[in-house]
Amino acid sequence: MEIILQILTLLGAVTLFLFGLSMLSNGLQKVAGDGMRRILAAMTSNPFKQILTGIGVTALIQSSTATTIMVVGFVNAGLLELGQAIGVIMGANIGTTITAWIMAVFGFSFNMADFAYPLLLLGYILLQMKKSQKRRDTGEIIIGFALFFIGFAALRATAQQLITPEQLGFLASWSNLGWWSILVFMIIGIVLTACFQSSAATMAITMILITTGVVDFRLATAIIMGGNIGATIAANIAASVGNTAAKRTALSHTLMNTVGVIFVLIIYPWFLQLIGWMVELFGLPDPNTVDLAADLNTTAVQTSLLYSVCVMHTLFNVVITLIFVWFVPQFVNLLCKIFPSKNEEEEYRLLYISGGPLSTAELSLDEAKQEISNFCDVCYKGFGHVREAINETHPEKFADRLAKLVKYEEITDKIEYEIAYYLNEVSKGEISSNSAKRIKAMYKIIGEMESLGDSGESISRILKRAQAHNRHFDKDMIERLNMMMDKVGEAYLAMKENLSFPYHQLKEINNAKNAETRINLYRDQLRDEHINNIESPEYNYQTGVYYMDIVAELERMGDFIINVSEAILEEGE
Repeated sequence: MEIILQILTLLGAVTLFLFGLSMLSNGLQKVAGDGMRRILAAMTSNPFKQILTGIGVTALIQSSTATTIMVVGFVNAGLLELGQAIGVIMGANIGTTITAWIMAVFGFSFNMADFAYPLLLLGYILLQMKKSQKRRDTGEIIIGFALFFIGFAALRATAQQLITPEQLGFLASWSNLGWWSILVFMIIGIVLTACFQSSAATMAITMILITTGVVDFRLATAIIMGGNIGATIAANIAASVGNTAAKRTALSHTLMNTVGVIFVLIIYPWFLQLIGWMVELFGLPDPNTVDLAADLNTTAVQTSLLYSVCVMHTLFNVVITLIFVWFVPQFVNLLCKIFPSKNEEEEYRLLYISGGPLSTAELSLDEAKQEISNFCDVCYKGFGHVREAINETHPEKFADRLAKLVKYEEITDKIEYEIAYYLNEVSKGEISSNSAKRIKAMYKIIGEMESLGDSGESISRILKRAQAHNRHFDKDMIERLNMMMDKVGEAYLAMKENLSFPYHQLKEINNAKNAETRINLYRDQLRDEHINNIESPEYNYQTGVYYMDIVAELERMGDFIINVSEAILEEGE
């Protein structure tokens, strides 16, 4: 019974550790989200800057997985080239080692749990400040940091009782298999990281295993190498629903880490000796020569073992970077051969959210906002086909224009569904009241945009009925319809401008209101003209009905457009 309780306590400690790390990362992403996105989006072709960006962003948000998934999304959206993304991922690999150094320097040298409880109090106070989102986010960071160390302290204390050479003696039988032992413990590292979705958790467990004498330094390095491969799994899952460029980006992470592992295995004995020499520079004993049975309880040996795994983790990722940074163009060509471009590139696809929600609601909603702006561009292009269909006189081309309007209606239906599904997934997580308000407004926006596609199809049906009854608009009617479409086009541009404003910064929508007013006034003018023309013998009433039906549908499009701007304004209030 006691052993079961210890196991459950250990699992609970791991859960608390991961929850704290996740909360810390989420809070940091909320605070730094916009700046982080601008940094990534402004990447240049300089590999050095790309690597530094990857290091900085990952150190900032304490999650290489979040960085990599964002990079995959940016490549999917066409905001980053594949070569640039590879540079950022190299930096992310190095940046993620900072968490291990924090655990080694503070987690074992001090009882951080003693400092963590006052931090919990401070974080809780900040979290209760309802009027300041920034202070609540800061409180989340502090609480996450505190829980991270409380969970690590609990994990360490529980593991020292449960994870011992006596309890895990079966691992000893796996340590004498020569190179097979390295392979076995690499698989353990892959499985641990894949299960926890956190290389930091794997590093924490590795530190505990080596400092309790369960594994030696050689096998600890094998676990770390396996963890580096396991850390790439999440990005590949995210890219599985993305485009070809996203798949290439995710695969690049896996290939880089796998090739790095193979290279290190080739020079394995010398690599371990190099780490031993570097640890000795700290004035500590060489971990390769430590007698775990005799010297394990000395402070110098414990510190040496901790620093050795951190040095190995950092050096491994630096070596990967030094290998690949000189061959990025060749690596890109290889990835393009593995994932060749499709013969027919999709004309329309989701650009920003096809990889699934990001780790925080705020960042996910920023992605959704960009996808909605892309949705607006699709609707505007569909509106261009409305103009072409009304002005087309060639029978075959006319049929093609009508078919495009039907196609765009189907496209808008699909995009609305995909964005709505994404927003629904985001809303399932922990969201603030502001995020809930944004989601509600976004649902309204995409609904109105989908209605724009419906209006385009409605106009195609009107034109088709007019053609079936051999009714054609005269020159004056076409001219007036073009003027009406010009005014609707102005409303579209106002909507696009309002969508471009960052969240909370749009204060008024006079541009949209003025455009809507001009549409309504011109609709009224055309309606009055139609009524007056009915009495004229030269005026065909049925043709006039089709004409006014199109005018009414264009005015209805103006209503949908102004509704979008109003929803944007409501979102930021």
